[in-house]
Amino acid sequence: MSQLSAMTTSTTHSQLSGKIVFLLALGAGLSVASIYYSQPMLGIIGSTFHARIGDVGLVPTLTQIGYALGILLLAPLGDRFDRRRIILIKGTLLSLTLLLCGFASSWHVLLLSSLAIGLVATVAQDIIPAAATLASDSNRGKTVGMVMTGLLAGILLSRVFSGVVAELFGWRSVYAIAAVGVWVVTLTLWYVLPVFKPETTLRYPALLRSLGKLWMEYSALRRAALAQGLLSIAFSAFWSTLAIMLAERFQLGSTVAGAFGLAGAAGALAAPLAGSLADRRGPNFVTKIAAALVVISFALMFVMPLLPVPAQLAVIVVSAIGFDLGIQASLVAHQTIIYALNPAARSRLNAIMFTVVFIGMALGASLGSKALEHFGWNGMVGLATFVALCGLLIRLTTRAK
Repeated sequence: MSQLSAMTTSTTHSQLSGKIVFLLALGAGLSVASIYYSQPMLGIIGSTFHARIGDVGLVPTLTQIGYALGILLLAPLGDRFDRRRIILIKGTLLSLTLLLCGFASSWHVLLLSSLAIGLVATVAQDIIPAAATLASDSNRGKTVGMVMTGLLAGILLSRVFSGVVAELFGWRSVYAIAAVGVWVVTLTLWYVLPVFKPETTLRYPALLRSLGKLWMEYSALRRAALAQGLLSIAFSAFWSTLAIMLAERFQLGSTVAGAFGLAGAAGALAAPLAGSLADRRGPNFVTKIAAALVVISFALMFVMPLLPVPAQLAVIVVSAIGFDLGIQASLVAHQTIIYALNPAARSRLNAIMFTVVFIGMALGASLGSKALEHFGWNGMVGLATFVALCGLLIRLTTRAK
C-alpha cells in the first residue's frame, strides 16, 4: 500500500493533488459511461435480436432502473464503510457485468445484464462523495465540478465511442473494451486513494431507514432532487431516441448518432465553471439560469420541420450543446446544495438525489421511445420541453438562503 493510501481522510485536504482529482474524474466517467453505451447502438442491437422499436427502449430503461436501485440500495454504504474498498468491489463487478452483456446470447440475457450494469455502475456515486470529502470547504464546489466534468464527459463521449466502435467492430466489442478500461482505473484508484473513515455506525437496515428521515428533514434536498429528476427525463428522452430518429429520418448510422455526443460533451465544460460560480454566487442562482437554458434549448427544436435537412441537423447540435450545458451546470449546483446540508450523510444525500435523477432517466428512456413511436420527433421534443419547464418552475419558486 502506498504512503498516500495509508492516510486517513482527516489529513488529506491538503494532499488532494491534481493527479488524484484527474483519476477520480476518469473513474467516474468510465463507470457512468457504462450505462450509456447502448444508446447509439440500439438499432444494431435491435436487429441482432429482432426486437421492435418500442421494445429496444427496454435496454436503456432497465439500465437506468438498475442505476436508480443501485444508488438507493448500495450508495448509502459509503457512509458506513471505507469508500476505497467499496470502489474496488463495485468496479470489479462492473467489469464482469460489462463482459456478460458483451457475450449475451439471448434478448433476456441482454436485458438482465443491462440491469446488472446499472446496479454496479453506481460506483461513480461513491467516487463523487469521496472527492467532496477529500476537498476543503472553500474549494469543494470546484473540486466536485472537476470530478463531475469527468462523469459528464463520460456520459456524452460514451456515445461517440460506442457508435464508432460498434460500426467498425460490432456492438459486442464495445462492452469488452469498456470492461478492461473500468478494471484498470479501478485498480489505480485502489492504489492512490486514502483510507476513508466511516461517518456512521448505523447498521444497513437503519442506514436505509435514515434515507426517509433525510428526505423529510431537508426541503432543499427534495427540491434539488425533483428539479434535477425532471431535467433528467428530458435529457434521457432525447439521447434514447436520437439514434432511431436519425436512422429513420436521415438514414444516418450509429457512428453519426454517437458523434452527436461530441456536441453535448461541450456542455461538460460547464461543470467546473458551475462549481466555481456556486462557490461565489450561491448554487441557487446557478440552478435557475441552468434550468432556463435547458427549456430554451429543447424548445428550439420545434423549428426543425420548417428548415432544410442541413439546418435541422445544425439545430440538433446547438440544442444538444445548450441543454447538456444547462443540465450539467444544474447537477453540480444541486450537489453543492445537498453536500452542505449534512457532511456526515453525504453518501446518503447523494443517493437520495441520484435515485430520483435516475428514476427520471428511466422514465425518459421509456416515455421518449413511446413519444417517438406514436407522435414522432415533435412528440419527444414536446415531452422534453414540458418536463424541463416543470423543473425550472421548482427552482424559480425556491428562495435563496
